[in-house]
Amino acid sequence: MGKYIVTGGAGFIGSNVIATLNARGEDDILVVDVLGSDEKWKNLVGLKFADYWEADNFRFHLGNDTLGAVDAVIHLGACSATTERNASYLADNNYRFTRELCEWCLHHNIRFVYASSAATYGDGTLGYSDDLDKVSDLTPLNMYGYSKHLFDLWALRQNLFDRIVGLKYFNVYGPREAHKDDMRSVVHKAWGQIKKDGVVKLFKSNHPEFKDGEQLRDFIYVKDAVDATLFFADNPGAGGLFNVGTGQARTWLDLTKAVFAALGREPKIEFIEMPETLRDKYQNRTQAEVANLRGAGYRANFTSLEDGIRDYVPWLEKHG
Repeated sequence: MGKYIVTGGAGFIGSNVIATLNARGEDDILVVDVLGSDEKWKNLVGLKFADYWEADNFRFHLGNDTLGAVDAVIHLGACSATTERNASYLADNNYRFTRELCEWCLHHNIRFVYASSAATYGDGTLGYSDDLDKVSDLTPLNMYGYSKHLFDLWALRQNLFDRIVGLKYFNVYGPREAHKDDMRSVVHKAWGQIKKDGVVKLFKSNHPEFKDGEQLRDFIYVKDAVDATLFFADNPGAGGLFNVGTGQARTWLDLTKAVFAALGREPKIEFIEMPETLRDKYQNRTQAEVANLRGAGYRANFTSLEDGIRDYVPWLEKHG
């Protein structure tokens, strides 16, 4: 079958994982995804891999145990739309499929690294600790977050976190995210707004504790997210559930000003009303606790927001 299986391989983080593996000289990779009719296929152009399978075909072979030998599975495939309303679909696609794949990996002693989500933390009132004894207390705000939380809870009940790794990515931005449409990072959206109109529109604050544009997020450059992911894929002795963020929260204003600076322009920002559909589910502050990540042996420095945007914007100027 190959050395690696990367599900969601045509997606944002997945395609960057494959690009990084290629840079390391690895191309014995099975890519699994659902290309559909959007532009996600473009993320695979120029990448080297052994084969591509649609997710339904992959799941069929998984169920029949006809996948063959593989060293590691990096499971990033999921419906990540926080606005998806089909709860049955999310429960099957994000929870049940993950469980089936995990059980297959454990049966064949294959390294299993999967994407959980920072959305499992809900509104953040319980903090952002990735300690396993905190998992059961979390209350996600949407069905996407809950579908991810369901698998975390199952793995916890089965005492699997000494053998597998779950990663809770925070606000990832960087190359190969254009296909995500409204789920793109605000870095990508701000770049597009500046190029088109010369102004960036941000949501007004819906909370008295935060001024407009001063809501906080833990922004992590995709290159750092990929580096952490492959660290765990390559180190089977490490197990657990880990935040993948920088551990430092920054404001939307910080981000927007950095995009203007990378384009050599003076900031021009307007504040607009937050849609009603978001107000009750909006996170005003996220910040990853990364002590467990460091304790697992991950020592790399994280790219600052300004440096990440300074690296990313020229890529956007070239690729759009």
